[in-house]
Amino acid sequence: MAEGRKILRRTAIALFSAFCLVPSAFPQFRPALPGYEFSFPRDHGSHEEFKTEWWYFTGHLRTVDGKRYGFEVTFFRVGVQADGAQTSPWDLRHIALAHFALTDIDGRRFRYYEKLNRQSPFTASSSTRNFDVFNEGWRATTTADGNWRLVAREGPDSIDLRLVSRKPPAIHGERGISVKAEGEGYASHYYSMTRLEVSGSVNGRRCNGLAWMDHEFGSSQLRETQRGWDWFSLQLDNDSELMLYVIRRADGTPDVTSSGSLVTPDGTVIHISRDQMKITPRRTWRSARSGASYPMGWDVAIPGLGIALRVEPVMDEQELVTERSTRVTYWEGAVDVTGRYRNVGVRGAGYVEMTGYDRAFRQP
Repeated sequence: MAEGRKILRRTAIALFSAFCLVPSAFPQFRPALPGYEFSFPRDHGSHEEFKTEWWYFTGHLRTVDGKRYGFEVTFFRVGVQADGAQTSPWDLRHIALAHFALTDIDGRRFRYYEKLNRQSPFTASSSTRNFDVFNEGWRATTTADGNWRLVAREGPDSIDLRLVSRKPPAIHGERGISVKAEGEGYASHYYSMTRLEVSGSVNGRRCNGLAWMDHEFGSSQLRETQRGWDWFSLQLDNDSELMLYVIRRADGTPDVTSSGSLVTPDGTVIHISRDQMKITPRRTWRSARSGASYPMGWDVAIPGLGIALRVEPVMDEQELVTERSTRVTYWEGAVDVTGRYRNVGVRGAGYVEMTGYDRAFRQP
Protein backbone atom coordinates (compact mmCIF):
# COMPACT_ATOMS: atom_id res chain seq x y z
CA MET A 1 0.00 0.00 0.00
CA ALA A 2 2.78 2.43 0.94
CA GLU A 3 4.67 1.70 -2.28
CA GLY A 4 1.47 2.21 -4.27
CA ARG A 5 0.96 5.65 -2.75
CA LYS A 6 4.56 6.57 -3.56
CA ILE A 7 4.00 5.61 -7.20
CA LEU A 8 0.75 7.62 -7.26
CA ARG A 9 2.51 10.61 -5.74
CA ARG A 10 5.33 10.53 -8.30
CA THR A 11 2.84 10.13 -11.14
CA ALA A 12 0.58 12.89 -9.88
CA ILE A 13 3.44 15.32 -9.34
CA ALA A 14 4.66 14.72 -12.89
CA LEU A 15 1.13 15.18 -14.22
CA PHE A 16 0.55 18.32 -12.17
CA SER A 17 3.75 19.84 -13.53
CA ALA A 18 2.92 18.87 -17.10
CA PHE A 19 -0.73 19.81 -17.10
CA CYS A 20 -0.65 22.93 -14.92
CA LEU A 21 2.57 24.50 -16.02
CA VAL A 22 2.58 23.95 -19.79
CA PRO A 23 -0.31 26.00 -21.20
CA SER A 24 -0.25 24.65 -24.77
CA ALA A 25 -0.19 20.96 -23.82
CA PHE A 26 -3.13 18.61 -24.36
CA PRO A 27 -5.38 20.81 -26.52
CA GLN A 28 -8.35 18.45 -26.15
CA PHE A 29 -9.24 20.36 -23.01
CA ARG A 30 -11.50 23.34 -23.54
CA PRO A 31 -9.82 26.78 -23.36
CA ALA A 32 -11.33 29.69 -21.43
CA LEU A 33 -12.61 32.04 -24.14
CA PRO A 34 -14.65 35.25 -24.12
CA GLY A 35 -18.42 34.97 -24.02
CA TYR A 36 -18.80 32.39 -21.25
CA GLU A 37 -22.14 32.78 -19.49
CA PHE A 38 -22.09 31.85 -15.81
CA SER A 39 -25.11 30.11 -14.34
CA PHE A 40 -25.54 29.35 -10.65
CA PRO A 41 -25.75 27.04 -8.83
CA ARG A 42 -24.50 24.97 -11.79
CA ASP A 43 -21.13 26.72 -12.00
CA HIS A 44 -20.37 26.01 -8.34
CA GLY A 45 -19.82 22.42 -9.48
CA SER A 46 -16.94 20.83 -11.40
CA HIS A 47 -16.10 21.59 -15.04
CA GLU A 48 -14.28 18.50 -16.28
CA GLU A 49 -13.96 19.79 -19.84
CA PHE A 50 -11.34 22.24 -18.50
CA LYS A 51 -7.87 21.06 -17.52
CA THR A 52 -7.43 22.73 -14.13
CA GLU A 53 -9.89 23.86 -11.49
CA TRP A 54 -9.81 24.91 -7.86
CA TRP A 55 -12.14 25.89 -5.04
CA TYR A 56 -10.26 28.16 -2.67
CA PHE A 57 -11.59 29.00 0.81
CA THR A 58 -9.90 31.52 3.12
CA GLY A 59 -11.21 33.31 6.16
CA HIS A 60 -10.90 34.73 9.65
CA LEU A 61 -12.50 33.16 12.71
CA ARG A 62 -12.99 34.27 16.30
CA THR A 63 -13.89 31.81 19.05
CA VAL A 64 -16.36 32.49 21.84
CA ASP A 65 -13.42 32.99 24.20
CA GLY A 66 -11.83 35.59 21.89
CA LYS A 67 -9.09 33.59 20.10
CA ARG A 68 -8.40 34.52 16.48
CA TYR A 69 -7.63 32.10 13.65
CA GLY A 70 -7.08 32.33 9.92
CA PHE A 71 -7.78 29.34 7.69
CA GLU A 72 -7.25 28.11 4.14
CA VAL A 73 -8.82 25.03 2.53
CA THR A 74 -8.22 24.43 -1.17
CA PHE A 75 -9.42 21.65 -3.44
CA PHE A 76 -7.65 21.19 -6.80
CA ARG A 77 -8.71 19.10 -9.80
CA VAL A 78 -6.20 18.47 -12.61
CA GLY A 79 -7.45 16.77 -15.76
CA VAL A 80 -5.46 13.89 -17.20
CA GLN A 81 -7.71 12.83 -20.08
CA ALA A 82 -10.49 14.93 -21.57
CA ASP A 83 -11.99 12.57 -24.13
CA GLY A 84 -13.00 8.92 -24.28
CA ALA A 85 -15.56 6.97 -22.29
CA GLN A 86 -14.85 6.17 -18.65
CA THR A 87 -15.06 2.40 -18.31
CA SER A 88 -14.32 2.14 -14.59
CA PRO A 89 -14.57 4.40 -11.52
CA TRP A 90 -10.82 3.83 -11.16
CA ASP A 91 -9.89 5.14 -14.64
CA LEU A 92 -7.24 7.84 -14.24
CA ARG A 93 -9.14 10.85 -15.58
CA HIS A 94 -8.32 13.44 -12.92
CA ILE A 95 -5.86 14.05 -10.11
CA ALA A 96 -7.27 15.54 -6.87
CA LEU A 97 -5.08 17.59 -4.53
CA ALA A 98 -5.96 19.57 -1.41
CA HIS A 99 -4.35 21.93 1.11
CA PHE A 100 -5.51 22.87 4.62
CA ALA A 101 -3.73 25.54 6.69
CA LEU A 102 -4.56 27.07 10.04
CA THR A 103 -3.02 30.22 11.50
CA ASP A 104 -3.35 30.48 15.29
CA ILE A 105 -2.99 34.24 15.45
CA ASP A 106 -2.83 34.62 19.23
CA GLY A 107 -0.65 31.53 19.68
CA ARG A 108 1.68 32.60 16.81
CA ARG A 109 1.52 29.14 15.24
CA PHE A 110 1.01 28.12 11.61
CA ARG A 111 0.43 24.54 10.45
CA TYR A 112 -0.55 23.12 7.08
CA TYR A 113 -1.47 19.76 5.58
CA GLU A 114 -1.80 18.34 2.07
CA LYS A 115 -3.52 15.50 0.26
CA LEU A 116 -3.04 13.87 -3.14
CA ASN A 117 -5.29 11.22 -4.68
CA ARG A 118 -6.56 9.99 -8.00
CA GLN A 119 -10.15 11.07 -8.45
CA SER A 120 -12.71 8.37 -7.78
CA PRO A 121 -16.01 8.05 -5.90
CA PHE A 122 -14.09 6.50 -3.00
CA THR A 123 -11.05 8.76 -2.51
CA ALA A 124 -11.60 12.28 -3.88
CA SER A 125 -14.09 13.75 -6.30
CA SER A 126 -16.15 16.79 -7.30
CA SER A 127 -19.71 16.75 -8.54
CA THR A 128 -20.55 18.21 -11.93
CA ARG A 129 -24.18 18.74 -10.89
CA ASN A 130 -23.85 20.84 -7.73
CA PHE A 131 -21.33 22.06 -5.20
CA ASP A 132 -19.88 18.95 -3.56
CA VAL A 133 -16.11 18.40 -3.53
CA PHE A 134 -14.06 16.20 -1.20
CA ASN A 135 -10.61 14.74 -0.74
CA GLU A 136 -10.70 11.91 1.81
CA GLY A 137 -12.19 13.48 4.96
CA TRP A 138 -11.99 17.10 3.84
CA ARG A 139 -15.21 18.27 2.20
CA ALA A 140 -17.15 21.30 0.98
CA THR A 141 -20.76 20.64 0.14
CA THR A 142 -24.21 22.17 -0.27
CA THR A 143 -26.53 21.61 2.68
CA ALA A 144 -30.27 20.95 2.59
CA ASP A 145 -31.05 24.65 3.17
CA GLY A 146 -28.93 25.72 0.19
CA ASN A 147 -25.98 27.00 2.24
CA TRP A 148 -22.53 25.41 2.40
CA ARG A 149 -20.59 23.33 4.90
CA LEU A 150 -16.79 23.12 5.01
CA VAL A 151 -15.03 20.40 7.02
CA ALA A 152 -11.32 19.62 7.41
CA ARG A 153 -9.52 17.75 10.16
CA GLU A 154 -5.85 16.77 10.33
CA GLY A 155 -3.50 16.32 13.27
CA PRO A 156 -4.48 18.68 16.10
CA ASP A 157 -6.35 21.04 13.76
CA SER A 158 -9.94 21.00 12.61
CA ILE A 159 -12.69 23.21 11.23
CA ASP A 160 -16.39 22.47 10.82
CA LEU A 161 -18.04 25.56 9.36
CA ARG A 162 -21.43 26.63 8.03
CA LEU A 163 -21.14 29.28 5.29
CA VAL A 164 -23.97 31.65 4.37
CA SER A 165 -23.40 34.00 1.42
CA ARG A 166 -24.53 37.60 1.82
CA LYS A 167 -23.74 38.55 -1.78
CA PRO A 168 -24.17 37.00 -5.24
CA PRO A 169 -21.12 35.61 -7.06
CA ALA A 170 -18.66 38.32 -8.13
CA ILE A 171 -17.50 37.51 -11.67
CA HIS A 172 -14.01 38.80 -12.37
CA GLY A 173 -12.50 40.06 -15.59
CA GLU A 174 -14.34 41.12 -18.69
CA ARG A 175 -16.46 39.25 -21.26
CA GLY A 176 -16.59 36.17 -19.01
CA ILE A 177 -12.83 35.62 -18.71
CA SER A 178 -10.03 36.63 -16.36
CA VAL A 179 -6.98 37.12 -18.57
CA LYS A 180 -3.64 35.83 -17.24
CA ALA A 181 -1.37 36.35 -20.27
CA GLU A 182 -1.46 37.69 -23.79
CA GLY A 183 -2.75 35.23 -26.39
CA GLU A 184 -5.97 33.32 -26.97
CA GLY A 185 -6.91 30.91 -24.20
CA TYR A 186 -4.41 32.24 -21.64
CA ALA A 187 -7.24 32.94 -19.24
CA SER A 188 -9.68 31.40 -16.81
CA HIS A 189 -13.32 31.65 -15.82
CA TYR A 190 -13.14 33.12 -12.34
CA TYR A 191 -15.63 34.23 -9.73
CA SER A 192 -15.63 34.73 -5.96
CA MET A 193 -18.09 34.50 -3.11
CA THR A 194 -16.70 37.53 -1.31
CA ARG A 195 -18.81 37.70 1.87
CA LEU A 196 -19.52 34.35 3.48
CA GLU A 197 -20.75 34.59 7.06
CA VAL A 198 -19.32 31.72 9.09
CA SER A 199 -20.43 29.84 12.20
CA GLY A 200 -19.22 26.52 13.55
CA SER A 201 -16.09 25.34 15.29
CA VAL A 202 -12.31 25.58 15.02
CA ASN A 203 -10.14 23.17 17.00
CA GLY A 204 -13.20 22.23 19.03
CA ARG A 205 -14.14 25.79 19.99
CA ARG A 206 -17.33 27.45 18.79
CA CYS A 207 -16.60 30.33 16.46
CA ASN A 208 -17.96 32.93 14.07
CA GLY A 209 -16.26 34.77 11.27
CA LEU A 210 -16.07 35.83 7.65
CA ALA A 211 -14.80 33.80 4.69
CA TRP A 212 -14.09 34.15 0.98
CA MET A 213 -14.29 31.49 -1.74
CA ASP A 214 -12.57 31.64 -5.15
CA HIS A 215 -13.59 29.22 -7.89
CA GLU A 216 -11.49 29.22 -11.03
CA PHE A 217 -11.31 26.90 -14.03
CA GLY A 218 -9.50 26.92 -17.34
CA SER A 219 -6.90 25.10 -19.42
CA SER A 220 -3.79 27.29 -19.21
CA GLN A 221 -1.62 29.06 -16.69
CA LEU A 222 1.43 31.26 -17.01
CA ARG A 223 3.64 31.87 -20.04
CA GLU A 224 7.40 31.40 -20.11
CA THR A 225 7.94 35.15 -19.60
CA GLN A 226 5.97 35.12 -16.32
CA ARG A 227 7.33 34.04 -12.95
CA GLY A 228 4.42 34.04 -10.48
CA TRP A 229 1.71 36.17 -8.94
CA ASP A 230 0.65 38.14 -5.87
CA TRP A 231 -3.06 37.88 -5.04
CA PHE A 232 -5.07 39.92 -2.51
CA SER A 233 -8.58 39.29 -1.16
CA LEU A 234 -9.61 42.02 1.29
CA GLN A 235 -12.93 42.32 3.15
CA LEU A 236 -13.67 45.78 4.55
CA ASP A 237 -16.02 46.73 7.39
CA ASN A 238 -18.07 48.97 5.07
CA ASP A 239 -19.35 45.78 3.36
CA SER A 240 -17.13 46.14 0.30
CA GLU A 241 -14.44 43.73 -0.91
CA LEU A 242 -11.34 44.08 -3.02
CA MET A 243 -9.61 41.41 -5.15
CA LEU A 244 -6.34 42.22 -6.87
CA TYR A 245 -3.78 40.05 -8.61
CA VAL A 246 -0.40 41.05 -10.00
CA ILE A 247 1.16 38.65 -12.51
CA ARG A 248 4.92 39.13 -12.18
CA ARG A 249 7.10 38.89 -15.25
CA ALA A 250 10.54 37.28 -15.14
CA ASP A 251 12.13 40.71 -14.70
CA GLY A 252 9.89 41.45 -11.70
CA THR A 253 7.64 43.98 -13.43
CA PRO A 254 3.84 43.54 -13.42
CA ASP A 255 2.32 42.01 -16.52
CA VAL A 256 -0.19 44.07 -18.45
CA THR A 257 -2.85 41.43 -17.70
CA SER A 258 -2.75 42.09 -13.94
CA SER A 259 -6.15 43.28 -12.75
CA GLY A 260 -8.76 43.12 -10.01
CA SER A 261 -12.29 43.85 -8.88
CA LEU A 262 -14.01 46.06 -6.33
CA VAL A 263 -17.26 44.58 -5.01
CA THR A 264 -19.50 47.32 -3.63
CA PRO A 265 -21.87 46.83 -0.67
CA ASP A 266 -24.78 46.08 -3.01
CA GLY A 267 -22.75 43.42 -4.90
CA THR A 268 -21.87 45.48 -7.98
CA VAL A 269 -18.50 44.40 -9.47
CA ILE A 270 -16.20 47.15 -10.76
CA HIS A 271 -13.29 45.97 -12.93
CA ILE A 272 -9.84 47.34 -12.05
CA SER A 273 -7.08 47.39 -14.67
CA ARG A 274 -3.35 47.25 -14.00
CA ASP A 275 -2.81 50.98 -14.51
CA GLN A 276 -5.48 51.82 -11.91
CA MET A 277 -3.78 50.06 -8.99
CA LYS A 278 -0.58 50.64 -7.08
CA ILE A 279 0.79 48.03 -4.65
CA THR A 280 3.97 48.90 -2.75
CA PRO A 281 5.60 46.46 -0.29
CA ARG A 282 7.25 48.04 2.78
CA ARG A 283 9.66 45.26 3.78
CA THR A 284 10.72 41.66 3.05
CA TRP A 285 10.80 38.39 4.96
CA ARG A 286 13.14 35.49 4.20
CA SER A 287 11.92 31.94 4.78
CA ALA A 288 14.38 29.75 6.68
CA ARG A 289 12.71 26.69 5.15
CA SER A 290 12.68 27.49 1.42
CA GLY A 291 15.16 30.36 1.27
CA ALA A 292 12.62 32.48 -0.62
CA SER A 293 12.36 36.20 0.15
CA TYR A 294 8.81 37.53 0.14
CA PRO A 295 7.54 41.12 0.22
CA MET A 296 5.67 41.85 3.45
CA GLY A 297 3.35 44.67 4.44
CA TRP A 298 1.79 46.50 1.52
CA ASP A 299 0.37 49.92 0.75
CA VAL A 300 -2.51 49.31 -1.67
CA ALA A 301 -3.95 52.27 -3.56
CA ILE A 302 -6.70 52.59 -6.17
CA PRO A 303 -6.67 56.39 -6.56
CA GLY A 304 -9.52 56.54 -9.05
CA LEU A 305 -11.81 54.81 -6.55
CA GLY A 306 -10.61 56.71 -3.51
CA ILE A 307 -9.03 53.63 -1.90
CA ALA A 308 -5.81 53.76 0.17
CA LEU A 309 -5.13 50.74 2.41
CA ARG A 310 -2.34 49.35 4.55
CA VAL A 311 -2.20 45.54 4.53
CA GLU A 312 -0.19 43.81 7.26
CA PRO A 313 0.33 40.05 7.80
CA VAL A 314 -0.85 38.78 11.18
CA MET A 315 2.50 36.92 11.23
CA ASP A 316 5.26 36.40 8.69
CA GLU A 317 5.61 32.61 8.97
CA GLN A 318 2.70 31.46 6.77
CA GLU A 319 4.53 29.66 3.97
CA LEU A 320 3.50 26.28 2.50
CA VAL A 321 6.14 23.99 1.00
CA THR A 322 3.95 21.33 -0.59
CA GLU A 323 6.42 18.55 -1.34
CA ARG A 324 3.74 15.85 -0.89
CA SER A 325 1.22 17.25 -3.38
CA THR A 326 1.64 20.13 -5.84
CA ARG A 327 5.40 20.66 -5.26
CA VAL A 328 4.67 24.39 -5.27
CA THR A 329 6.12 26.62 -2.56
CA TYR A 330 3.91 29.59 -1.82
CA TRP A 331 3.01 32.06 0.91
CA GLU A 332 -0.68 32.14 1.80
CA GLY A 333 -1.41 34.21 4.86
CA ALA A 334 -3.98 36.02 6.94
CA VAL A 335 -3.70 39.81 6.93
CA ASP A 336 -5.26 42.78 8.71
CA VAL A 337 -6.30 45.93 6.85
CA THR A 338 -6.60 49.61 7.80
CA GLY A 339 -7.02 52.69 5.64
CA ARG A 340 -9.48 54.94 3.89
CA TYR A 341 -12.26 54.43 1.36
CA ARG A 342 -13.59 57.62 -0.23
CA ASN A 343 -12.16 59.65 2.69
CA VAL A 344 -13.83 57.47 5.31
CA GLY A 345 -11.75 55.32 7.64
CA VAL A 346 -12.11 51.55 7.17
CA ARG A 347 -10.74 48.40 8.75
CA GLY A 348 -10.83 44.83 7.55
CA ALA A 349 -9.13 41.49 7.10
CA GLY A 350 -8.17 39.23 4.25
CA TYR A 351 -5.65 36.89 2.70
CA VAL A 352 -2.61 37.32 0.47
CA GLU A 353 -1.09 34.63 -1.76
CA MET A 354 2.37 34.85 -3.34
CA THR A 355 3.92 32.32 -5.74
CA GLY A 356 7.15 32.15 -7.71
CA TYR A 357 9.50 33.56 -5.09
CA ASP A 358 11.56 30.40 -4.59
CA ARG A 359 11.57 29.61 -8.32
CA ALA A 360 9.42 30.41 -11.32
CA PHE A 361 5.96 28.93 -10.99
CA ARG A 362 6.11 27.93 -14.63
CA GLN A 363 9.38 26.27 -15.57
CA PRO A 364 10.51 27.28 -19.11
